Amino acid sequence: IIAELWEFCCSFWNHFGILGILLLFAVMKVNPSSCLCPVLLCLCFLEREVHHRPKRGWIWNQFFVLEEHIGPDAQYVGKLHSNSDKGDGSVRYILSGEGAGSIFIINEVTGDIHATKSLDREKKSHYVLHAQAIDLNTNKPLEPESEFIIKVQDINDNAPKFPDGPFVTSVPEMSEIGTSVFQVTATDADDPTYGNSARVVYSVLHGQPYFSVDPKSGIIRTALADMDREAREHYSVVIQAKDMAGQVGGLSGSTTVNITLTDVNDNPPKFPQKNYQVFVPESAQVGKPVGKIKANDEDIGINAEIKYSILNPEGAGMFSISTDKDTREGVITLRKVLNYEKKKHYSLHIAAENTHLDPHLSYLGSFKDDATLKITVGDVDEPPVFSMDYYIMEVYENAKVGTEVGAVTARDPDSKNSPVRYFIERREDKEVYFDIESISGVIRTTQLLDREDTPWHNITVMATEEDNPSLQSHVPVTVQVLDVNDNPPMINTEDEIIICESTRAGQVIQTITAVDKDDFANGKGFSFSFPGGVPANPNFTIKDNEDSTASIIARRRRFHRLTQELYELPVVVWDDGEPVLSSTSTLVLRVCSCQRGTRLKICQGEAFLSSAGLSTGALIAILLCVLILLAIVILFITLRRSKKEPLIISEEDIRENVVTYDDEGGGEEDTEAFDIIALRNPAAAEELKFRRDVRPECIRPRSSRRPARGHHSPSSLDIDEEMDIGEFIKQRVAEADQDTSVPPYDSLQTYAYEGQGSPAGSISSLGSTGAHSELDYNSMDDWGPKFEKIAELYGEEVETASESTEKAESEKQT
Repeated sequence: IIAELWEFCCSFWNHFGILGILLLFAVMKVNPSSCLCPVLLCLCFLEREVHHRPKRGWIWNQFFVLEEHIGPDAQYVGKLHSNSDKGDGSVRYILSGEGAGSIFIINEVTGDIHATKSLDREKKSHYVLHAQAIDLNTNKPLEPESEFIIKVQDINDNAPKFPDGPFVTSVPEMSEIGTSVFQVTATDADDPTYGNSARVVYSVLHGQPYFSVDPKSGIIRTALADMDREAREHYSVVIQAKDMAGQVGGLSGSTTVNITLTDVNDNPPKFPQKNYQVFVPESAQVGKPVGKIKANDEDIGINAEIKYSILNPEGAGMFSISTDKDTREGVITLRKVLNYEKKKHYSLHIAAENTHLDPHLSYLGSFKDDATLKITVGDVDEPPVFSMDYYIMEVYENAKVGTEVGAVTARDPDSKNSPVRYFIERREDKEVYFDIESISGVIRTTQLLDREDTPWHNITVMATEEDNPSLQSHVPVTVQVLDVNDNPPMINTEDEIIICESTRAGQVIQTITAVDKDDFANGKGFSFSFPGGVPANPNFTIKDNEDSTASIIARRRRFHRLTQELYELPVVVWDDGEPVLSSTSTLVLRVCSCQRGTRLKICQGEAFLSSAGLSTGALIAILLCVLILLAIVILFITLRRSKKEPLIISEEDIRENVVTYDDEGGGEEDTEAFDIIALRNPAAAEELKFRRDVRPECIRPRSSRRPARGHHSPSSLDIDEEMDIGEFIKQRVAEADQDTSVPPYDSLQTYAYEGQGSPAGSISSLGSTGAHSELDYNSMDDWGPKFEKIAELYGEEVETASESTEKAESEKQT
């Protein structure tokens, strides 16, 4: 049993390794009886297997070889041995896999393995090989091929390294002790799981006592308090990393960490001195710099930004100070004009302070400093100064030459008070209208002024010192020319006045206005009338609208362009200025046949010609072309009418022919109406042709109602009063049936009869021509072009009656 158990354990070892053996013993220790049956079954199974294949008895698992072996002989690795090998030399060992035959060789008889080359674990840490035992007699394997590993055992042959060094970092100045600055990390290529070859320890080689490093983590920290950037800004710290946990014999590597102290606002601004002096001439321009002052700050960047201010009110009223961003200087600028005669000295109390403060450093004191700047004003010979910045003067137009317009005054601002002389600046492109007295400064006219030509004049007056003419000052002078009533009003006749032929009496033809070149004060109102001593105009009258306009009104009803096309109408217009001025203008009125239905008055003939834009020659050519075309058309129609066609096309054509004549007739004016008899029987037509100019003799039918007096028309059919109209129509029908001159086919004749009349009498207008009507037919003008002819007929009749009435009244008055 013990032997079988041993074999079982060996087999279990080969299949599951040491872990499986430990697990099996643990189970047997807890409950040996429960494991007995499985153990026996395994033993039986293994016994059955042993009988089917040879037993393998390798006495190795893995081999180790030292790296970096140096020596004349090959390094011994281990020995392969099979249980089937009885030492008689009948077993041959074969080695295959990684490095077999080149790095690793085996003695085929003894199974000894040697390494022929020096190995580097950092390049390759292990090799996987395969071993097999072969029987030399049968040349068959005694055991299945088995895999094993040769591990390269590490030695401390690699020093720690900093792959990213050197390093650059920074830390604020005045930092507390232990402030973290940077962390370095070294790498070691040796095996970290074997010994202390890769265990690294950090230390500071250079940089003490300012900085320290944590031995394990490599974190660099500040080791000195209140490090001042202004004293020293840059530090080079050398950090060493040593393996073997820092023991003697370990390898080491180092790197450099460049540390810069960043600035904090720990220094207030300081003026190098407390008192400054500046000389400024009184001629200095306002808004220009007159001096500079600077406070020093040992900080940099925004921590060194300084704001300057003037503390005393007197200095702040005359001067201002600002900071130059590039130089950090305080630039002093003049705010008001200096006057040496009034004040010769100024004292400025100037303060300089930082704009960005660090609350953590408030314990260092106030970050502010002040100094005194004395400004001395220098005397300068200045040009004359006018009493006003500009002058505005007035003068009436047409004033006499030499009229005084006004005066300017200037003085020397210096203490010597030199006399001043005046001049007018002349320009070649402008005419001279004014002159100035050099001593008094009085400005006078040199020629007559016209407000309507130039209402404003701009001149420039110069003033110089008599002792120093090079010093000049200028002042603008504006002269306004005042208006007087020296221009009569004129009627604005830019638009053409058109009279329509359909104009009615009392109708407004045109509203006229007037213009006046004078100022509105002398022409704000206008009056209109006809010239005095001129007889009354029978055609037109004028009405003053009392709003500076007047209306031209027609006095008679109708105008005719063919009778008189143009009318001249003189009109007088007055203004209400002082003195009152007037002018007479002659208006030209044109009679036109205006277009109806529109408010725009445009002559139709003129509008057509103007819109066409044709010359006289072109119009004549067009008329000739039209006449030629009309002659061709008339000739063509005549030829077609002269061509005769037979009444019967063919004797064999016995079909009924239908002939249609669409003749509307010529109305009452047509005395030669078309006779259809001439088309069918010309011979009979000649015999029965009646004279159209003679009333035919016919039966006078009787009418039951006489026509009203005054309504009898010569062209009406005479019917006997005693004969009934019905009988008359029957006779006409009988005559038509018996007439042999009509065509052989049916002919329809219609007689219409409206009745016996109406008790209201006739409403015909044929007999009312002599009756007098009081109706106003002027409204027919607005009915459109269809009633234009009727409006003209009744208008002429009314006009004739009106003229007769006016003539009778005038004769009666005479």
